[in-house]
Amino acid sequence: MCSDPDTLAGLSWLWCYLTTGKHMSMYWAFGTVLLLLAITAPMALLFGFGGASAARSKFAPARWFGKTYIAVVRGVPDIAFFLFFVIALDQLFEYLRHQVKCPDWDQPIRQGNDFLVCPEAKLPLNNAPQWVHESYGFMLAVLTFSIVFGAFAANVIYGAMRSVPRGQMETAEAYGMTPRQSFWRILVPQMWVYALPGLSNLWMVLIKATPLLFLLGVEDIVYWARELGGQKTPRFTDYPHGDWRVWYFLALLIFYLCFTKVSEIVFARISARLSHGQATAAGEAQRKAA
Repeated sequence: MCSDPDTLAGLSWLWCYLTTGKHMSMYWAFGTVLLLLAITAPMALLFGFGGASAARSKFAPARWFGKTYIAVVRGVPDIAFFLFFVIALDQLFEYLRHQVKCPDWDQPIRQGNDFLVCPEAKLPLNNAPQWVHESYGFMLAVLTFSIVFGAFAANVIYGAMRSVPRGQMETAEAYGMTPRQSFWRILVPQMWVYALPGLSNLWMVLIKATPLLFLLGVEDIVYWARELGGQKTPRFTDYPHGDWRVWYFLALLIFYLCFTKVSEIVFARISARLSHGQATAAGEAQRKAA
């Protein structure tokens, strides 16, 4: 047993220390970060594509909505939006549930600074298991990340759409393609090569923004690094130690550096594949090299 004093020495002590329940929660938190990125990246790309398509729409209300979405999110500090959206989305969901589940409620929902809905409309319910509360908080964080980074992706994609040579679209029109056909068959396939540099930078920013989960109430790796690295006394733990936060945060630094390096390699290969045969500087360099 790790609690046996005879085993608490040297590497045995370190092994026992690194396999405690709280450390296991920290290791799971790495999975939380990776899951956040795996879900948020495609969702933000979807928001971005929708926002960019709306911004270039000929339908004025859609165009105004797309450009406003891009301008507002880009013009406000990220941390303000992260904290705002979590509260706003939570209250929106509870308000909608309140309208459905408690139609006879006769008290005002807004009472000063308090937001009060009927108990049946609370999200999650007070008697819900702990994993439901954690999943709900994680879902709000994912949606918030997607909305915020979707606006940045929309700006990148909008610029990439404008970078596709106009002659390509005119050729499509000359062949009798409809605007819808030329958009999906000519513009969208070619704009990715122009969007990829900006999207790769946005991916790096998204990776570096994952510690904001700590501010949104999700127990991520930053939370556990601060919790486990702080000084521990024998009165409260079988594994006392001094202030080890520098070592925990050094481990996080190495993790993020390795992750971004792998991302750079992947994006370089994707860029080379998309540039093949394209009338761009990268495509021209490939042609000359061949």
